[in-house]
Amino acid sequence: MDEMKRYDLMLEAYTELKPEIESVRALSPILANPPLTQVLKEFGTMPPEGLFMGVASDGLPMLLNLHDSVPGPLLVLGDEGTGKTDLLQVVSRAAGITHPNNDLKFGVLTNHTEEWNGFERIPNNVGIHPLYADSAQEFLLTIASWARGSKTDTQSILLLLDDLEAATNLDFEARQILRWLFLRGPARRVWPIVTLNAERSVNLQPWLEAFRTRIFGSIKDNRRAQQLMANGADLHTLNSSAQFTLREGNHWLRFWLPSLD
Repeated sequence: MDEMKRYDLMLEAYTELKPEIESVRALSPILANPPLTQVLKEFGTMPPEGLFMGVASDGLPMLLNLHDSVPGPLLVLGDEGTGKTDLLQVVSRAAGITHPNNDLKFGVLTNHTEEWNGFERIPNNVGIHPLYADSAQEFLLTIASWARGSKTDTQSILLLLDDLEAATNLDFEARQILRWLFLRGPARRVWPIVTLNAERSVNLQPWLEAFRTRIFGSIKDNRRAQQLMANGADLHTLNSSAQFTLREGNHWLRFWLPSLD
């Protein structure tokens, strides 16, 4: 992303933060990350088009502009245990706090539905589906139909896919729908946010080409980081459970995740 697209992630309206946020930022995320509800309370009202994703190293909220399709689908890469699922869960919790369910909804595809216990109670949730079940394909069909149909100018839906590799085991029709959503979804207010274990990326290169926006967690193997287009990101220095980075122009922008309440 270039500097002109910085709005996709951060808004200038939040340049003055309360001392509590600044004091937390001064600490390492390893020591203590404040709970999501506290962080969102400190930031105040979010813009209706802004999707909260974390807190940048300069103390500003990381926001994705849901009304600008330029970033395309988001791919979250990292070693095992680096908080990829946590990022999806922070995004979904924040969506439920900051957006009316008529404006922003989310659905989850995962092979580990037990990790999402309780999230079904968020009003914005439209389903948590195991990738190995028929309901996963039905859910993708529903989202694709919604994307092709009429909608208001304010409605968006998040497609949270936890493990791209597992999704490649879907049947042919479901995989084609998923490819279409990666290609056309953001322009139609469907935002795929997809995780992938970095070690498994070597066999999924054709799928990776769909993602020009990549969010990286900790990756210890520098060669693998370079293969994934993360040159200069120093991914091995990231907090392995709560810190991420993405490219912004010629620079790397780091951000951390609040803890879930």
